[in-house]
Amino acid sequence: MKKPVVAALLVGAAALAARGADAWPAYTVDWRAGVESPADVSFLLSAPAGKDGFIKAQDGHFVKPDGSRLRIWGINATGAAGLPATNNAPVIAAALARRGINCIRFHFLDKAGALTAANRDDTRALDPAALDRLDRFVFELKQRGIYSDLNLNVYRSYKPGDGVRESEWLGIGKGATYFDERLLELQREYARNLLTHTNAYTGRAYREEPAVAIVEFVNENSLVEAWLANRLVGNQTNKPNDTWHDIPPSYAADLTKKFNAWLPTHVPAAKLAAWRGASGHVPRMNKQQALKADADRFDAEANFYMALERDFFRTMAKFLREDLGVKNLLVGDSDHNHGMSGYPHVAALAQLDAVDGHIYWQHPRYLSDPRSKRRAGFSIPNTPMVDDPQHSSVVQLSRTAVAGKPYTISEANHPFPAEYACEGVPILAAYAALQDWDGIFWYSLAHQDVTTMEKNALAHFDFAKDAVKLNQIAAGALMFLRGDVHTAKQTLARSYSHEQVLASLRMTYWKEQPYFTPGFPLTLPLIHGVRVSSFDGPPTGAFAAAPTNNLASDTSEIVWRASGKGTGLVVVDTPRSQALIGFLATQGGATKNLRAEMRTPFTAITLGALDAKPIASAGRLLVTVGSRMMNSGMTWNENKTSLENWGNAPARLEPLAGKLIFQGLEKASAVTAQPLDGDGAPLGAPIKLARANNTWTLDLGQPATPWYVLTVQR
Repeated sequence: MKKPVVAALLVGAAALAARGADAWPAYTVDWRAGVESPADVSFLLSAPAGKDGFIKAQDGHFVKPDGSRLRIWGINATGAAGLPATNNAPVIAAALARRGINCIRFHFLDKAGALTAANRDDTRALDPAALDRLDRFVFELKQRGIYSDLNLNVYRSYKPGDGVRESEWLGIGKGATYFDERLLELQREYARNLLTHTNAYTGRAYREEPAVAIVEFVNENSLVEAWLANRLVGNQTNKPNDTWHDIPPSYAADLTKKFNAWLPTHVPAAKLAAWRGASGHVPRMNKQQALKADADRFDAEANFYMALERDFFRTMAKFLREDLGVKNLLVGDSDHNHGMSGYPHVAALAQLDAVDGHIYWQHPRYLSDPRSKRRAGFSIPNTPMVDDPQHSSVVQLSRTAVAGKPYTISEANHPFPAEYACEGVPILAAYAALQDWDGIFWYSLAHQDVTTMEKNALAHFDFAKDAVKLNQIAAGALMFLRGDVHTAKQTLARSYSHEQVLASLRMTYWKEQPYFTPGFPLTLPLIHGVRVSSFDGPPTGAFAAAPTNNLASDTSEIVWRASGKGTGLVVVDTPRSQALIGFLATQGGATKNLRAEMRTPFTAITLGALDAKPIASAGRLLVTVGSRMMNSGMTWNENKTSLENWGNAPARLEPLAGKLIFQGLEKASAVTAQPLDGDGAPLGAPIKLARANNTWTLDLGQPATPWYVLTVQR
């Protein structure tokens, strides 16, 4: 009698999904709840953070004082999100720990309205009340085994009292922060104010706090990139209203003076004489001129910008270490633009303790851009990454890892409203483990105190209201932090000569992105580990051919299949964590202990043991079933490349149609599935799974939830 009822439920779920998002059930997250959860993975954390001393960079990885590895599974707290009310701080910290987060990246602290005192005509003082909120949050995080990453210069907009030339035209000063003496002085002053401040709750200054794992200098700020994006020309006609813009004319003039002072000691006099214009100095080139210039002229200017970057990172590190006594790990910036070569910038970053990257699959900045077919994740907006492994987030990020240096990703997301966003967290967690990277910070928890977001709709970047991604964070922690997915058996190194590094800047972006290494098979990072061994060594050699489909990692634990539109599928199969991600309704999918029979077209399913045993013998299992989340009332444009109506709260969860079959559960006598609500608390009564031939079946859709905890009785 049960089969017709189940069939009716499945048909109902499919029909409900087809009716559109407003017919989907509401599924929300309440950060004020403070509930205990059977899906708690805080056992992966070691509390308090930094209890044995400072994290170090050693042999290419982060290690604790006892020499054991530390991987970071983190998330950004942007602006006010990193400064919650003091009574909210313990609730938020506990909720993050339950999902396996072990580090918070404090981003945009220098933005107006965050740490900077508002009632002044300058930006040189920190707000005592905001500092107190930061102190309390860092303390609460530390108590639960969660480290902190403090960012210095990110989004500081200057005021007249700062003594900054043309402050209204400068904006946040990207590019100029590398060479203008006043901006350099202000960066050092800000670092001193923040890092020598004593946290009232821990009793330690941030420079001496082992729970502060990392200090970052700047964010997505490269002189080389700015040069080849025409942001160092000095032809401003409007006051800046965005992150990216040209520098003011007086700053461009100063940069030209510095260029001409640098040239005589780096370029033969005969060449300089030929390059000088009527003014008697060598003019700097814009992008169009640079791409057409001969190799000597191009290389001279590229080397100048590279030298400025190297000098900035070196002198800032010296100031922090020697003048301030900072003991935390130092990171300079990120390799963030995969539409051009990042190797000149990464070569400078590799002077410091770790190298970093950023990734957004189809960043919303490009959703309405007519060039977005090649810019937004290298494919048409709102298309699945699983169909394009060669240009995936994994491949883009993999170009940056440097041998002998820890590698982190301090920003990553598949931003809302992408309909395939559920693929992002589990795929990147699995391949980050395969590549043996050292950390991932998802962007972002929120841009305000999460306990005040009850009426907020889903936004591009915020995880706080997106229950699907939040639940996957816990599953990803098992894969990555616990090391359920093993590292690649073989790591391929590639060396670049300095000439190759420079030449990569002028390669055709649509042909050579993201690696800018002709002949490099883009599927290799999905099979083996990859690292850069040198930026000033022997030229890159030839690479063996690699398959383009059925891409099996050399550990045999991950397989990526994609033979055309709507065919992509990633399978992760390890003893303790397993996943099926992609077009399961048409492709099917199975691991050793999981089979999915889905009618919902696109899903991301994970299965992980919540104890130390393999899935086959574990007593408790975490299951996540990711699909779409949408805002109430939101509407797409005709091509589903952007939204016509953003919609509002509450967020709605796509009802799932299908079933999961669990197999190989040794000696199981009964299996129950506890559905969970958005906070991780039980949602209704446990579901008894039907048994047939030593398999156990969970019918999805009733109740609507993207995660469960399975209990296996033996």
